[in-house]
Amino acid sequence: MTATFTDLAGAHVFITGGGSGIGAALTEAFLRQGSKVSFVGRGDYADFAAKMGDKTGDTPLFIKCDVTDTTALHAAMDRAVAEQGPLRVQVNNAATDTRMAPADITVQDWDDQIAINLRHYFFACQKAAALMGKGGSIINFSSASYQIAGDKLAPYIASNAGIIGLTRALARDFGPTGIRVNAISPGLVLTKKQIEEVHTEEDLAAFRERQCLPENLYPGDVPGTALFLASDLSRMMTAQCLFIDGGLAFTG
Repeated sequence: MTATFTDLAGAHVFITGGGSGIGAALTEAFLRQGSKVSFVGRGDYADFAAKMGDKTGDTPLFIKCDVTDTTALHAAMDRAVAEQGPLRVQVNNAATDTRMAPADITVQDWDDQIAINLRHYFFACQKAAALMGKGGSIINFSSASYQIAGDKLAPYIASNAGIIGLTRALARDFGPTGIRVNAISPGLVLTKKQIEEVHTEEDLAAFRERQCLPENLYPGDVPGTALFLASDLSRMMTAQCLFIDGGLAFTG
């Protein structure tokens, strides 16, 4: 981390899925800016929160929550504001990229994936706007997958295309109150899950060959863009989607 966004010091940032993968990198990055970070996750990330406290000097507020339970998600956001102060930045990041052949997808499978990958984004934005009142930044994480269309990912890809439409619609709706809504679309970011469960070295080599920048992407490559969109340096940017994919989506 080389840049300091002074206006983020003391700002309250709420992150969904902030305990692992890209979300964990986001949590650490905002903490290092001096932000007050709250995050939710379906698993137990208390140890991660404590580790972040040791590394950065500030311990994030972790609230265990399934983001597909809208009532619980809204309650977690209310609790975070009560304990950490007014909400300045909302980062919607929680997602699952479960792979299933189209013929095998049931109605329940579809609904379950849409619930985490798209539905929770809307209801988190809805609540964030109410908590922010006047001014703030909402950042929705999409994926470059909706541009490159990987196989066996129909609900995930449909969700991520929907996130872009949702981002633009809410940017229009929330704009009069000074709330900005933008999106970030990472490419193939090598989280622990992607390395251990999904991709072979042959897969990665093929992705690198298609990218303009032939290097692997890692979680640490993502937070800088989120910090910029959260900061007042981007105060007149809204309804935008920024890709972090080594140039894959539009040239590969």
